[in-house]
Amino acid sequence: MPSFSWRVCPALVLLLFPSPVAADEASSFLEGWHDVWLFRFFINILGYSTIIIPGYLLISYFKRINYLETGQGICYPIIKTCVFGSEAKTGLLDDVPVAPRNEGDAGSPVRQAIKLVFCAAGLQASYLTWGVLQERVMTRSYGATSAEQEGEKFKDSQFLVFMNRILALTVSGLWCVLFKQPRHGAPMYKYSFASLSNIMSSWCQYEALKYISFPTQVLAKASKVIPVMLMGKIVSRKSYEYWEYFTAVLISVGVSMFLLSSTTNKHPSTVTTFSGVIILVGYIVFDSFTSNWQDNLFKYKMSSVQMMFGVNLFSCLFTVGSLLEQGAFFDSLAFMTRHSEFAFHAVLLSVCSACGQLFIFYTINQFGAAVFTIIMTLRQAIAILLSCFLYGHAITLVGGFGIAVVFLALFLRVYARSRMKAGRRSALPLAQKV
Repeated sequence: MPSFSWRVCPALVLLLFPSPVAADEASSFLEGWHDVWLFRFFINILGYSTIIIPGYLLISYFKRINYLETGQGICYPIIKTCVFGSEAKTGLLDDVPVAPRNEGDAGSPVRQAIKLVFCAAGLQASYLTWGVLQERVMTRSYGATSAEQEGEKFKDSQFLVFMNRILALTVSGLWCVLFKQPRHGAPMYKYSFASLSNIMSSWCQYEALKYISFPTQVLAKASKVIPVMLMGKIVSRKSYEYWEYFTAVLISVGVSMFLLSSTTNKHPSTVTTFSGVIILVGYIVFDSFTSNWQDNLFKYKMSSVQMMFGVNLFSCLFTVGSLLEQGAFFDSLAFMTRHSEFAFHAVLLSVCSACGQLFIFYTINQFGAAVFTIIMTLRQAIAILLSCFLYGHAITLVGGFGIAVVFLALFLRVYARSRMKAGRRSALPLAQKV
């Protein structure tokens, strides 16, 4: 399929300057530009804009003509759901009976222990496998039959994002069909904001591995609590306790110790390292916006699986549109046909991502956010050790101490938050007696 942007340029140059040398130079120049992450970033944004701008104009038009009161016909339910929704933010969750967490199993500690082991094992297996595969796909080559051959590297991070999202969309859609959900009240277009920031954060996450090590990426993800707090104050006008600021400072100190002491054997170029840091900053900013926007959407009292479906629906629309416009969709499929090992890794990566999301929902529902956070914090520590063992990343003594400081701060956050919640619960009966 002809490319939307950079691939048509050599043909234009050839028409203007019908010389083989000029054509080869133009092609190699543009191929070189396509290897620059900033160029690919803007090309992706351009592809998303071809969907976002017409969508924005249509939504503005339907709101301006007051379509909700004047519209009719076969398209009315679709337009109402996508543009207006029910606009009701209260009482929607009451339609779905939700059992109180753990009450049914209060007298069976063995069963609870089995459930906890199941949840922890599922989360660890899903996300540790996902992390190992992520680094394998983005940093190693495929097709090399001997040590002397270089092989071929997969370069299109956006295709991996699409693979993850299409499977997550399928799983969440089946879940919504098989199990009763709350009545949906949010206008569908509002998912697009979280979807766009979500696919950009995922793209940055994959792309960063070309420039930095996986342990660095994991620590940066652990430190995203700092921008999440900043984004919470900006987007949601939230206030935070003193211990939240204290642990945020501890995390930043630990991450700084690790980054300043890391060896540069793998990435000797300061320019490349700087590119990796910039991409990681982009990941953290996009991801922080996603979580805060989703918090606002939960005011419509939707379930987590409905949120998963809505966000992934727009993510698939954005990514497949951009991939088709660039011609990268069929190139990636051709890469999969050439390298069956990559096809297996890409599918397994998507399965781990989708299953991991379901384990997240189940764990939080059964044991609460504090237990879930402890499990995922342990997963991040194990992921760093596993990556160092499999891919030979070196960590200095100071860097190891920085990692310990980060995870100590994360556990302190969990402990402080659980103590505060326990204090509120114990104070509630006293207030009721008064």
